Amino acid sequence: MATAMGGLHGPVVAASWTKECTFQLLSNCFLQKPIFTKTSTAKLSFPCMPFIGVAFKKTETHVVSPNISSPSVTTGLLDAWDDEYGGVIMNSESLPMSANAFASAFQASLSNWKIKGKRGVWLKILQEQADLVPIAIQEGFNYHHAEPGFVMLTYWIPNEPCMLPASPSHQIGIAGFVINDKREVLVVKEKCPCSCSGVWKLPTGYINKSEDIFSGAIREVKEETGVDTTFLKMVAFRHAHLVAFDQSDLLFVCMLKPLSYDITIDDKEIQAAKWMPLDEFIAQPYYQDDPLSKKVIEICTAAQEDRYSGFTGHQLNSKIDGKLSYLYYDDLKNI
Repeated sequence: MATAMGGLHGPVVAASWTKECTFQLLSNCFLQKPIFTKTSTAKLSFPCMPFIGVAFKKTETHVVSPNISSPSVTTGLLDAWDDEYGGVIMNSESLPMSANAFASAFQASLSNWKIKGKRGVWLKILQEQADLVPIAIQEGFNYHHAEPGFVMLTYWIPNEPCMLPASPSHQIGIAGFVINDKREVLVVKEKCPCSCSGVWKLPTGYINKSEDIFSGAIREVKEETGVDTTFLKMVAFRHAHLVAFDQSDLLFVCMLKPLSYDITIDDKEIQAAKWMPLDEFIAQPYYQDDPLSKKVIEICTAAQEDRYSGFTGHQLNSKIDGKLSYLYYDDLKNI
């Protein structure tokens, strides 16, 4: 199961963010699975897909683009390079190990950056450098975000409101709607004490870092049920706020075509899985009492019956970062 950023999965789709389902994210709707060149227009027809790229080029900090050709080498200053937004990125690999040396070098560097009109300062402190964190905080740095192995701190130099981008604010989740030629839906029961306990629901989970939305749906279905699938279309998505860790949450519902039918469950997280007749699945009291979950199933059913087109994926090149990414849209009218 993915443990990266995610959405809400439940009966139809249900959600909580820990493996013990500590939090009920949306009690009576989607429940989420336990965890937080040339331009191409080729249509996605294989098991893999995503969304439009961000406005920043990929960098070590995920928010700014360093120009590593211009490191500062002045004696007594911290090793750093300019970013593209009038700021600087400090070199984690060359930080002084001594707290006093770090504080002294930062003060000298800060004076230098102020003279040069620099704005935001990004400081990535590795886990083995953790002793420097309280020193950096004492010098005026603020926490920005943390991931396994490091914490990112920032310092805003101008005497004006900080313009640095905020830390990641959303979890991204997926739900896989898989239906066979017998109009049977692939459903699971999860091992959790949530309100969806005992309810047959769609396989759900969080996408991994750098994973396309449709790829995450395919992977989650495979991990939970052992069934191989291919992506057909995205049929809907749900946006909720103040979920796990007060983050916002996006859940994308993907229609998948089964390529295999034998079920092998992941018994660490899944209690059971089976192919259930669509009418029986919809008739569960949970879905009848939950407008959101009920509507999702109605949309999925309409898509399966070709009464609703949904969004297919098209791979396009972006000038923002020079990379291919997937754009999802309804192409029935051959736009």
